[in-house]
Amino acid sequence: MDYFEASLRAALGLIFSGDREVFFIVFTSLKISLAALLLAGLLALPAGVLIGMADFPGRRLLRQMLGALMALPTVVVGLLLYGLLSRRGPLGELGLLYTQGAVVIGQSLLILPLLVHLVSTSVMAADPRLLLTLKSLGANLWQRGWYVLRETRAGVLAALVNGFGRAIGEVGVAMMLGGNIAGYTRTMTTAIALETSKGEFELGLALGTILLAVAFVLNYCVLWLQK
Repeated sequence: MDYFEASLRAALGLIFSGDREVFFIVFTSLKISLAALLLAGLLALPAGVLIGMADFPGRRLLRQMLGALMALPTVVVGLLLYGLLSRRGPLGELGLLYTQGAVVIGQSLLILPLLVHLVSTSVMAADPRLLLTLKSLGANLWQRGWYVLRETRAGVLAALVNGFGRAIGEVGVAMMLGGNIAGYTRTMTTAIALETSKGEFELGLALGTILLAVAFVLNYCVLWLQK
């Protein structure tokens, strides 16, 4: 217990003293996860709205597949992308492996099914009279999608918050595609795993405390949006 208390005090000291290494890792994590959310959101929002609005054969099966992909292990995504981005892979000439760009791509693919599923669920839960009214007013597909998106913005924002939380809290993709390079691709989760294995419990605990604070903030945002 004395060891844990001493480590916790040291971890809080690192946080409140503004330790450069700690906050650079935090900044890197936030930057990569926000970029991944932006990339995935650009694809997920129109796809989720279209799936939620359209009633087509196979929609239920498609949503079931999206639900299954939400539980896809992160190491599987990392393994597949590693094979594609490695020097012997089909995309090896791009030189993306062990870069922040590779981690962004990996996290984007990881949260894409989650975003599409949650956005489509939010759209399907909207008042059914909304689409009928828009159609009767002569709105085209893109206009209907825009107004449906506006009416379901609380659910859509909650989906984006959940996606960001999934991205910033994952470790498999960041470790396999980023290589956990100090000062470049090291994120909070990969740093926690590395520093703890090295016996640097204080630094890992400091990063874990910040990550836990981020999780609480995200959870509060989701609850606030749901209200």
